[in-house]
Amino acid sequence: MAISTNDDFTAGQVLTAQECNNWPRGVMATASSTTNYVLTTSTVIATGMTVTFTAVANRNYRITYYEPQITTPSILSGSTDTTIRVTNAAGTQLQKSVFQTGAASQIAGSTTNTYVGTLTAGSITIVGCAVTSSTTGAPQLTRGATFPAQLTVEDIGTA
Repeated sequence: MAISTNDDFTAGQVLTAQECNNWPRGVMATASSTTNYVLTTSTVIATGMTVTFTAVANRNYRITYYEPQITTPSILSGSTDTTIRVTNAAGTQLQKSVFQTGAASQIAGSTTNTYVGTLTAGSITIVGCAVTSSTTGAPQLTRGATFPAQLTVEDIGTA
């Protein structure tokens, strides 16, 4: 991915509109959720993890999906996956994290998925999804007021 960088500025130079357009535009969309969610064996949009914004051609976007605590099923090689997808739970996968057990016991931890790249210009929906390999042990996404799940899209500059 090529990056269109700005010049070094020196005293007396004229700042151009193109140079300003190369700068990052910041947060384009954000969502958060404090609602816990018990996982299923079907890929679903995690509660509250949907944002829609207008993407611009030839811009780089950083998408970050954070879950403060996920748990796995309590079976050997049980897994819980979180993904960033476009449009819906069956849409194009941009990034994925996997938590997997090495024994028949449940494990927990936090996860952050990050994608950096260009997107199709126009209105676009980004979703954070989750799925588990088994419902044994009631694997879930655990959130709260002081530790919400978050989904953020940032414009980080021209491509």
